Amino acid sequence: MSAATTRSRTPDRLCAEAVDLARAAAEEAAAPGVVGEHVGTASEGDRVVTHFFECKELGYRGWRWAVTVARASRAKIVTLDEVVLLPGPDALLAPEWVPWSERLRPGDMGPGDLLPTDAEDLRLEPGFTGEEEPPPNSAVSADMAELVEAEDAEVTAGPPATLPTAPLRGSIAAVAEELGMRRARVLSRYGLHVAADRWEEGFGAKTPMAQAAPASCASCGFLVPIGGSLGQAFGVCANEFSPADGRVVSLAYGCGGHSEAAVMPKPPQPTEPVIDETRVDPFPLRPARDSGSVPEVPDESAAELGHS
Repeated sequence: MSAATTRSRTPDRLCAEAVDLARAAAEEAAAPGVVGEHVGTASEGDRVVTHFFECKELGYRGWRWAVTVARASRAKIVTLDEVVLLPGPDALLAPEWVPWSERLRPGDMGPGDLLPTDAEDLRLEPGFTGEEEPPPNSAVSADMAELVEAEDAEVTAGPPATLPTAPLRGSIAAVAEELGMRRARVLSRYGLHVAADRWEEGFGAKTPMAQAAPASCASCGFLVPIGGSLGQAFGVCANEFSPADGRVVSLAYGCGGHSEAAVMPKPPQPTEPVIDETRVDPFPLRPARDSGSVPEVPDESAAELGHS
């Protein structure tokens, strides 16, 4: 048994000696062979001691079985209080729990997954709810529009029932519908900035691809404009050979697939051979002289030998 570890008070002697009782309780709660060596004791109070045993269970490195025993005042019988498995100072612990809203990352959602949006999400703000409708006597109110429609119907050849229903021009609802704001919530200014920063980081002017591009997306024919205020700085790439195909890209982004990039260079053509007909190149008909060759006979000597 290793040396006992104590707290501020000295453990009770009878409780500290009840190692066998504590081990039997730990093995009953766990399993035989899983409870390891006795690693110490701790005084929890008057006549209350906790015994620690090493845990040999796989996946519980550094954990300890803690068995608390106690005895009544003036009693010599030690009784069992509780048995628990506790992490030690160097125990292998699971990481701290993080809410799902902080664990979620782009690309984690799959088919059928639902992502609830918080009612106080800073990226969104209320859309058009109808509370800002003009007063009844306003020039763009619904009542005034009905009067105008009635006056138009009196001078129209067809019956009023067959006339097409035109939208109320000038109404707030018509303007909101045209701007895409007739939704429960729309992007707030914060949501617009967060999206712009995210898109700029992925496909912006500071990326290595944009730094090596021949021109920016602002002059590319494959750029599809988008509406809203974000359309002043972003668009959608429609070049299937671009790494940003189908992505929202910054107007300052660029790649080698720019529509106005230089034409593909033609393969190099060999130059035509140049023949100089004004010069005669001598070609030796006899092998060059060397140490092992037969000495050549001068032309004159050869002529004399022929005459002799």
